[in-house]
Amino acid sequence: MKFYLLPLLLLFSTVTFSQTDSRIYDIIESVSANRLQKDITTLANFGTRNTFSDTISNTRGIGAARRWIKSEFETISKDCKNCLQVFYQKDFVTTNVGERVPKDSWIVNVVAIQKGTKYPNRYIIMTGDIDSRNSDTMDYEGDAPGANDNATGMAGTIEAARVLSKYSFENSIIYLGLSGEEQGLFGGKGFAEFAKKNNWEIIGVLNNDMIGNIEGVDGVIDNRSFRIFSEPTPPTETEKERNLRRFYGGEVDGISRQLARYTHKQIQTYMPEMNPMMIYRLDRFGRGGHHRPFNDLGYAGIRIMEAHENYNRQHQNLRTENGIAYGDVLEGVNFDYVVKLTAVNAVVLANLAWAPPAPTKVLIGGIVEPNTKLRWEKSNDETVVGYKIYWRNTTSPQWEFSRFVGNVDNFELKGIVIDNFYFGVAAVGKNGHESMVVFPSDIIRNTFRTN
Repeated sequence: MKFYLLPLLLLFSTVTFSQTDSRIYDIIESVSANRLQKDITTLANFGTRNTFSDTISNTRGIGAARRWIKSEFETISKDCKNCLQVFYQKDFVTTNVGERVPKDSWIVNVVAIQKGTKYPNRYIIMTGDIDSRNSDTMDYEGDAPGANDNATGMAGTIEAARVLSKYSFENSIIYLGLSGEEQGLFGGKGFAEFAKKNNWEIIGVLNNDMIGNIEGVDGVIDNRSFRIFSEPTPPTETEKERNLRRFYGGEVDGISRQLARYTHKQIQTYMPEMNPMMIYRLDRFGRGGHHRPFNDLGYAGIRIMEAHENYNRQHQNLRTENGIAYGDVLEGVNFDYVVKLTAVNAVVLANLAWAPPAPTKVLIGGIVEPNTKLRWEKSNDETVVGYKIYWRNTTSPQWEFSRFVGNVDNFELKGIVIDNFYFGVAAVGKNGHESMVVFPSDIIRNTFRTN
């Protein structure tokens, strides 16, 4: 009897923790193209949302836009019995901050927080940019509808709040409208510092900037592919950590890269029709987005955006030259594609918000041995049913192999040589949701404890 019982239990565990959550499919189906089109149209119709544009008018400028966004979040909160904490977060910038600041102004972000039931101080953040620009970023009076850049990302963030506010999560979710992106990432910088000052634990940041164009300037039309930008290692790492990496590896295993891998995995699981493209770079070549200020403070952050850009519709005055229409107008937005990328965000937000805390202080050992040993500090969360060890070939972009090892704080992978693979550990909750994978931070230096 015992001979047959163990294989059956192992099979049951494998099946249990490979199941998907039906609620995620419901979330995907709930994202509305009609609502997104309406919101993108409303944002574009403010004429310009340049950071330094009119703040008094109720129909034009950045002031009208941010008040409308705040009112939408407040309506959503009312519908979910005040489940969102909605407020402005702002910082003052002056002309001596940078050459793209034409006058002293407040940089005002719009924040909606859906507090977690168990871990209210752990946050997963989705951002969209409020501001827009035309050819001259210093022109804050001319028309700059910014339909794709970035009414799509802002509308997607509002829509994610509508959909996810119907659910309860263990971790907190922040739906965030950021200002000042075009002038120097001021909104993200201010909010990242705000989070640091308040000692928030940031699980990760999903920055959405341009999620509505499917027709590239290169002629490619693609409504299924999207890019996930992530930098390889945190800019805050210490000299000791850099030295350790030289000998132990991990050049592409920073926390932002793990968030990118997590996103890729969840989309392949729940939206296999999509083609997530892992781009091993902070952002587009030589450029940066609103996830960067979070990365600068040591937080995991990625950029999610369309795969094929049309530069005739980005940062352009509205005009027609030689038969080519320039300008970021509604005609350049594919609303069904915005639905897909909004759903991508909602899938990742929900999975992380339902996931238990990741293991901490993950250590690895097995130098000149036939086996690989891993040790970690367990979470005190009673919903954690165990831990899963991941490993991959050193040249592979994704985690290839995994083993659920139970609710233990160490494990030895026999016959798997440490020299040939990279390793990581994730926590698994009762609901099957997993934390992000944690890459080992040091080696095991004392006698290994056996189970």
